[in-house]
Amino acid sequence: MTAQAPDPALRLVLGSASPRRLDLLAQAGIVPHAVRPPEIDESPRKAELPAEYVRRIARDKIAAIPAAEGEVVLCADTTVALGRRILGKPGDEDDARRMLSLLSGRRHRVITAVAVRRGARVWERAVTTTVAVKSLSPGEIAAYLATGDWRGKAGSYAIQGPFGALIPWINGSFTGVVGLPLTETLGLLTAAGLVGGLR
Repeated sequence: MTAQAPDPALRLVLGSASPRRLDLLAQAGIVPHAVRPPEIDESPRKAELPAEYVRRIARDKIAAIPAAEGEVVLCADTTVALGRRILGKPGDEDDARRMLSLLSGRRHRVITAVAVRRGARVWERAVTTTVAVKSLSPGEIAAYLATGDWRGKAGSYAIQGPFGALIPWINGSFTGVVGLPLTETLGLLTAAGLVGGLR
């Protein structure tokens, strides 16, 4: 991808309500000018594969956010994929227990799609990380559920929280599993005319 010359007049709009994405941007020295979470239907379509789903949702999010002249919009979506199955955010504790039981002792994929829009142009990237979960006893699942950390998390877990102790191995982007692959995101923002250290 060809990077445009950095434009100090550009302002970043984060299209996400996720505090984790804000924290990751801060880790890279980036503070958005504004935060505008989109309101879209995130339901998977019939027979939609995880990689297709997460890319579509990132595109739908970025299309739903209004932007003024000089604003660059950043959106992302993360899903947990077990084979062809999409494990989204759990509806309740029983749903979370079901997902954790499915993940127990197996490898799965975490796919995060990132989209950046400046004017009519959109840059996109999807990053896939393979994650292994140790075999979980009913007691370990119950103890994790009791933390409440599963709420609002794709696949019912967050790698940076208590569940991280139950993940012995990953292959790919740690920040991608958290919700925003930083290296790839900074590449897209650079292509759109923004650089690290944006204030």
